[in-house]
Amino acid sequence: MPKVAATKGAATKGAATKHKFIIDYSKPAADGVFDGADFEKFLHDRIKVEGKAGQLGENVKVVRDGNTKITVTSSVPFSKRYLKYLTKKFLKKNSLRDWIRVVASSKDNYQLRFYNIAGAGEEEEED
Repeated sequence: MPKVAATKGAATKGAATKHKFIIDYSKPAADGVFDGADFEKFLHDRIKVEGKAGQLGENVKVVRDGNTKITVTSSVPFSKRYLKYLTKKFLKKNSLRDWIRVVASSKDNYQLRFYNIAGAGEEEEED
């Protein structure tokens, strides 16, 4: 028994946990209502590492991939939910929260989508 516990502990210490999250904002950017550069700066200024905002150091990297995605890579424990919180905060600040929502498209991806209001308009016309 002690041998198994020792090997398991050695394996977890040696492997550094990396978290990679992608936020896809291609749909709002295509319509021209969302600015990726401002969002990247907002994330860089607001992400907290060890209780301090804006001091990412080598632990967290925020990279914009073209005009459609932002990739956040972290070598320290980092929550996907925290990214959703910051994204919603950015949308609220820019008065876009009423039209754009944040949806988890896969395990490590978020996607910004417009609310589907086309269905609501059809119901009103039928009356």
